[in-house]
Amino acid sequence: MMAVAGGGILLALFIFVPLVLGLAGWVLGRRQAGFSRWLTLAANLFNLCLAAVLWLGAAGATHFPGLAAPGAGSPWLAELHVPWIPGLGVSFSLGLDGLSLTMLGLTALLGAMAVLSAWTGITKRVAFFYFNISLVLAGINGVFLATDLFLFVFFWELMLVPMYFLIDIWGHENRHKAAVKFFLFTQVGGLLMLVAIIALAVLHSMATGAWTFALRDLMGTVVSPVIGMLLMLGFFAAFAVKLPAFPLHTWLPDAHTEAPTAGSVILAGLLLKTGGYGLIRFAVPLFPAASRAFAPVAIGLAVAGIVYGGIMAYSQKDMKRVVAYTSVSHLGFVLLGIYAFTPQALSGAVLQMVSHGISTGALFVLVGALQDRIHTRDLDRMGGLWAQVPRMGAAALVLCMALVGLPGLVNFVSEFLVLVGTWQVSPVATILAGLGLVIATVYALRLFQTAFHGVPRETWTLADLSARETGTLFLAIALLVLFGLYPMPILHMVEQSVSGVLAVIAAGGGA
Repeated sequence: MMAVAGGGILLALFIFVPLVLGLAGWVLGRRQAGFSRWLTLAANLFNLCLAAVLWLGAAGATHFPGLAAPGAGSPWLAELHVPWIPGLGVSFSLGLDGLSLTMLGLTALLGAMAVLSAWTGITKRVAFFYFNISLVLAGINGVFLATDLFLFVFFWELMLVPMYFLIDIWGHENRHKAAVKFFLFTQVGGLLMLVAIIALAVLHSMATGAWTFALRDLMGTVVSPVIGMLLMLGFFAAFAVKLPAFPLHTWLPDAHTEAPTAGSVILAGLLLKTGGYGLIRFAVPLFPAASRAFAPVAIGLAVAGIVYGGIMAYSQKDMKRVVAYTSVSHLGFVLLGIYAFTPQALSGAVLQMVSHGISTGALFVLVGALQDRIHTRDLDRMGGLWAQVPRMGAAALVLCMALVGLPGLVNFVSEFLVLVGTWQVSPVATILAGLGLVIATVYALRLFQTAFHGVPRETWTLADLSARETGTLFLAIALLVLFGLYPMPILHMVEQSVSGVLAVIAAGGGA
């Protein structure tokens, strides 16, 4: 029997609208490529509007029928439960709270940006390209909504295949190697998580006599400390690879460098966020005791990633690899904020996922636009570009300042919250992570100075940003400034989710 709480039936739209319109675009786009572009864009704009309406309802700004009020006896604003494999206790279960709603809004926004960035750049197998965009976005939305662990793994694997195709078919020079490396790293991590999920379900069944993969039922399953640590590490491995956490990050620079622009936007802005989301939603609540014991190691890996990623970003000559390594550094703050287990740090980690998604997604749009014009990513061949492309230079300046964490941009707020929250736990880790901000200043200024100032190294005749590109980047920059000056809408939205995770950690039940 289907059970729906609140506006739960709407949750399925986040998944099925991209699937249906993406499939329609693939079929119709074989005759006219424009259908696939417009239908994929329409799916993302629909999801963005739906997320905005649900956001206003959850925030109390407007009445939305069937949407539960935050804190009204349930952690979920809306739920949907449909039996799938009853014999194994598997169901098509979706749940919406402030954290997942924030991630859904980010997915729709960056999905639209990815489509717009590829509007004229993709000329080969156009309809199939946009179908893969739709498929990966549907999988990401499923990851952010699934409350059944079997369903979660299904969507987790669903993201993998279309992203492999996006890199392998439409990527750059070494796309085949990068696609295979991405596939292997992600698949191995996913298999470890699958083994851990099955083992947890078996242990729960042995204790209760009932099979289930529901998150709410598996939370609190009592296992020995050793088993709990092993199972937690299975989850951590999958999420750390996707985040990516040092030293499991080595697939990322190759994948970013070889992916098409739209693929890089989705990869940096969204797929990496599924790693941080998985840690917050599943790994920590399912294994609070093991997570507390593992926290010093996770904090150490986070600090190492922050510093190492910054140093590597400074040493790169390929513009895309610079941005790729900045992700390793900045997402180290997400890992640090999660395992500091303080309200400020965890709220900062969530805000960092949002700020990094918008700023790095926009930066990849800009790098892709520049590569389309000069057909190179080599910084040694650039210089003095601002004179010819002033709008592009201005956008690059703001986005590089976002990498630095300039006050007034949301990146500053998120990293500041993480550092403030971490100081309460480990002043040494906070100081070392702060060093990463100094390194960020160096590599961001080097990137901007080398490409847009100085003496031109080659003679380029360039067109500045088009109206479509300008609008895409302006929207991203406007959001960085808006949430930088007033981040409270996001912080209020995720407050209950953050409090719930910290309450589980404080209670210390389960593994």
